[in-house]
Amino acid sequence: MEILENIPLSQFSSYKVGGRARYIIRAGNNEEIAEAIKFSRSRELPLFILGGGTNILFSDSGFSGVVLRPEILNLKLLGDTLTAGSGLLMADLLNFLTNEGLSGLEWAGGLPGTLGGAIRGNAGAFGSEMKDNIFSVNSIKINNGEIEFIERDSDKCKFGYRNSIFKNEAIKEIIIEAKFKLSRGNKEEIKTKILEKINYRKTRHPMEYPNAGSVFKNVAYESLNPEFQKVFKERVKQDPFPVVPTAILLSECGLKGLKSGGSQISEKHPNFIINLGSATEKNISDLIEIMKNKVKEKFGVTLEEEIIRVY
Repeated sequence: MEILENIPLSQFSSYKVGGRARYIIRAGNNEEIAEAIKFSRSRELPLFILGGGTNILFSDSGFSGVVLRPEILNLKLLGDTLTAGSGLLMADLLNFLTNEGLSGLEWAGGLPGTLGGAIRGNAGAFGSEMKDNIFSVNSIKINNGEIEFIERDSDKCKFGYRNSIFKNEAIKEIIIEAKFKLSRGNKEEIKTKILEKINYRKTRHPMEYPNAGSVFKNVAYESLNPEFQKVFKERVKQDPFPVVPTAILLSECGLKGLKSGGSQISEKHPNFIINLGSATEKNISDLIEIMKNKVKEKFGVTLEEEIIRVY
């Protein structure tokens, strides 16, 4: 277990913003995670679990507690069942699957961050989601006097649209690893499909700038009033249910390219906010509020953030 003090959180954020953390603890196994939990409790400090930092917005004032980075990197293959640690980068997991000829997660090509974060938010794209291939998830419960290890089958993880039981603040659990049900496939075909998704993201997303992916969830088509359902009927996509991409609503509001300090609403994809090089958390937060207000005013829709704010 490695304990770091007074470290800039901008180092751990894909936005490249954020003040300093009082402590950052890197834990490589279950025992070290348990030690880190005890460390925070003994000092009565808040605990935040950090994965890849790809959808996090850290406050300019930093975090006065303990930031725990579970770096569980195990990979175990038994037949067609894979057990993978939550600290694995999605890119590394997909490379492993390609080499083993295992199919099922090709849609995640180019997905940033760690496996744990993808499970927590039930990440999805191209009509598929993490839950589609997960058999079970192991976690550590941390909200009582004892440290409890829990294993849940997929149907008990309460997966929903960019959601899971692990997002429930009352649960307070750390994802350790997951088992996947996959199928055998042709290695070259798997690789080709993954590269197609990676190239799609590079072409349509502003990957040349620091960003945290989509700021907001897409909007359920049925939540729009009838007037706007008619307007956007031809622009609906499955994600995995009928949605209108939030980027379309933001574009219709004329928000592409809007700046606040060193941050900007991407001209390539307006559901992305990019750091032009000198952005602060406040700059980004100001743009988020403008985006919410404009869409609410024009379409009567309350946008729901995908990013996680840490103060």
